[in-house]
Amino acid sequence: MRRILLIATLMATVFAAQAQEDTARPAVLVADQIFITRDRTLVAQGNVEAFQGESRVRASAIRYNQKTGSLEIEGPIVLQEGSETLILADAGQLDPDLRNGLLTGARLILNQQLQLAANQINRVEGRYSQLYKTTVTSCKVCETGEAPLWQIRARRVVHDQLEQQLYFDRAQFLIRNVPVFYLPRLRLPDPTLDRATGFLMPSIRTTSRLGTGIKVPYFIKIGDHRDLTLTPYVSSATRTLEFRYRQAFVKGRIQFDGAVTRDDEQPGETRGYLFGFGAFDLARDYKLFFQIETTSDRSYLRDYGYSDKDRLRSELTTSRVRRDEYVRGSLINFETLRDGEVNATQPTIVLDGAYERRLFPEAFGGELRYALRFHNHRRSSDLSIDGPDDDLVVDGRDVARIHGEIDWLRRATLRNGVVADFKLGASLNFFDITQDDTVAQNHSDIVPHAAVTLRYPMVRNDPDGVVQILEPIAQIGWTGGSRLDVPNEESTRVEFDEGNLLSLSRFPERDRRERDAVAAIGVNWSRFDPTGWDAHVTLGQVIRKNEDPAFSSTSGLDTGSSDYLLAAQLKTQNGISVTGRGLFDDEVNFAKAEVRGDWVFKRGRLGGSYLWLDEDIAEERTQAVSEITLDGSYDLNQQWTASANYRYDTADSRPATAGLGLTYNNECVTVGLSVRQRFSSSTSLEPSTDFGFNVGLRGFSANTGTERHTRSCGK
Repeated sequence: MRRILLIATLMATVFAAQAQEDTARPAVLVADQIFITRDRTLVAQGNVEAFQGESRVRASAIRYNQKTGSLEIEGPIVLQEGSETLILADAGQLDPDLRNGLLTGARLILNQQLQLAANQINRVEGRYSQLYKTTVTSCKVCETGEAPLWQIRARRVVHDQLEQQLYFDRAQFLIRNVPVFYLPRLRLPDPTLDRATGFLMPSIRTTSRLGTGIKVPYFIKIGDHRDLTLTPYVSSATRTLEFRYRQAFVKGRIQFDGAVTRDDEQPGETRGYLFGFGAFDLARDYKLFFQIETTSDRSYLRDYGYSDKDRLRSELTTSRVRRDEYVRGSLINFETLRDGEVNATQPTIVLDGAYERRLFPEAFGGELRYALRFHNHRRSSDLSIDGPDDDLVVDGRDVARIHGEIDWLRRATLRNGVVADFKLGASLNFFDITQDDTVAQNHSDIVPHAAVTLRYPMVRNDPDGVVQILEPIAQIGWTGGSRLDVPNEESTRVEFDEGNLLSLSRFPERDRRERDAVAAIGVNWSRFDPTGWDAHVTLGQVIRKNEDPAFSSTSGLDTGSSDYLLAAQLKTQNGISVTGRGLFDDEVNFAKAEVRGDWVFKRGRLGGSYLWLDEDIAEERTQAVSEITLDGSYDLNQQWTASANYRYDTADSRPATAGLGLTYNNECVTVGLSVRQRFSSSTSLEPSTDFGFNVGLRGFSANTGTERHTRSCGK
């Protein structure tokens, strides 16, 4: 009750002193003791707290002089403004609004991260804080007097709380106590500001082809919803300007990244690239997406480390996805960067569309699906014959096709537990082939198809909570008609895996369909352990009435009885996961195999994979491909992290790429060092070695992640 009366008394006193200002808000004071001296000075002592708007002061004593209208505050003082600004001081004198005054022996802390220690702080209108003889750092400051890892010393620092900016006069940047550089004037954003025009932290890049260079990014805030970053990159062999433009809209966003270069690799020529994308929400649930990818030459992206892509894709797509409907239309342009491929003879312009819908008729039950797909691809070449290249493809062939399909599906569960799936339908196909003297222009057919799939899931529950599921599966399917005499343009690569074991056709696109009677048999086994140990295995085989010569030898489907498909997944409670699949024949000779393993543990992760592809002329693979890749990272301690990646070509018995990285990360700085080497070469690429060095200072609006490991004093 006493404290409540003291609060009310002070509120009335201060409010009367400020009555001449209509906009003034009264202060609230809470203390253990409060009294008024003979000279009309209000004194509050013991655990004093004062409130004024969003400002809050804690001190050992506060004296309010009604004549001068000032507050004399005895420390230690804690002045808090909102959740992002905190001032610690030994003593101070402020007005009743806590907006103007002087604090001595003060320290300003912004966003619980950046510390500004000064002899005194002058507060002006609650907006500006002027700090004199200031030391600025976001590193841990030890009581032993040990110098922080980095600091900025300045004669004066002005903090504009409204604009969220820091202005430095006569600033020195020091590492420990060693001066590194001096700037008479410096402006930096405070950590509460997300975006502000100014320089970002530079980085150093060294390559065996471009030499040692420096990148100095400059960020330009064009508005609240768009910005531009310009990054000059200069070395002894290149003059490059990189850029990034971003803009956000109410219903979408866009981003463009690119660079313009003049270098010694191609003297006298301007090189560059442009990558961009955008996504928008349209009316009636439609989505619009566009992507742009282009470059001046085949080696530019890899020379400068922008991308490892060997084919670029630009597209414009509109789509809509609803519960029982799917609509999509796409215009796509491809640009090849591969050696031996010429864009004029590649299908670079593609128009592709799809419409799918499903219904649930009550008259005869089940599900009714129908779809209509359109595809057209064009080559810029006008040749109607195969040119001098070695791809055996007519150089100027253009293909358009329409595919319509209707299917009725029904599932039934029999009394003995067998699950039966029925499928009955037909498809309509029409092809228009131009600029090809080897085939007729128009082709069409109507193809009926049917399939019956049987499953018998069996479940076993162990006393320890482990659940095992064993599911034998079998399918009999039939597709009528004969294959049209059309060139194979879209289904040149076939993947036989657990996803299409029960498909009526395992070709990836509709320009090819499996025909006649086909059967598939297999078994699925799964084990679920409540402790986190899970396993899944699929084994299957396809048996057909007639061999299909359209399948390549390594597809595993080119004979009457296909290769065996084996796919498995394993996940353990200690962070180990393994995924693998392969195709092998009766003599256990693998045509394709891949294995990926990962181990995530407390201080890091380790991953690796192995890939095997047998030679296959039909897939333009004149020799077997066999590769091992390794990648991982390890936390050496709370601050240091090491990472590495390695790719080895076991077929050629030589490394392909290798990389190492070392990162130092604490509460005030992030330092990254990396090295990457490419050993392979081609007509457009040469072996190269790249070094990278980046430094990021925390505390100046730079987002460097959420992990902040604070150093211990003396370490």
